[in-house]
Amino acid sequence: MPTTAQPRSVDPDKREAIIAAALEVFAETGVHGTPVPPIAVAAGVGVGTLYRYFDNKHALVNAVYRDAKAHIQQALLDGLDLQRPTRELFDALWARLTRFARTHPASFRFLEVQDHYSYLDGDSLAAEMTLLEPLSALIEAGQEARMLSRAMRPEIAIALFWGSFVGLFKAERLGYVELSDADLDTARDACWAAIANTGGS
Repeated sequence: MPTTAQPRSVDPDKREAIIAAALEVFAETGVHGTPVPPIAVAAGVGVGTLYRYFDNKHALVNAVYRDAKAHIQQALLDGLDLQRPTRELFDALWARLTRFARTHPASFRFLEVQDHYSYLDGDSLAAEMTLLEPLSALIEAGQEARMLSRAMRPEIAIALFWGSFVGLFKAERLGYVELSDADLDTARDACWAAIANTGGS
């Protein structure tokens, strides 16, 4: 008589510890060059134990990605009224992203500096869209209200904003610059000027 496979027991705290350790390791050494054993060591578990929670490295990195994406989405969007596109809202998004980059450097570096798309699964791609879609809607609303320039497609405006911000913090991490609050304010104002409607039409 065939036996029925028993479900694997899962300790949520241990699973979260593995995800947290993997985030730190991936942020430091990259995804492609990192084998599983150093992650197990960082998490304080055996490799066999890690594989009880994640079938393979691909499953683990996608879990790390979705977890980090959920945190940045919460940090950026919780409590914001995205139906009222204003300069104040733009400044608030910049300030929240700055705070996230400062207080969660491993998450920010993992999410925004590495190229993930070669290994993201469908659920992770969907998590990416849950952040991009409201930002795109915000740009479109700003263009309808004639606060933002219609000359730039929303996806280009987002790429300009996001790429500029990520580039600043990457340059700081590599030691090229030291970013003061005034530097970040200047960069914020330049990004706003690039997407704002200055012609009144």
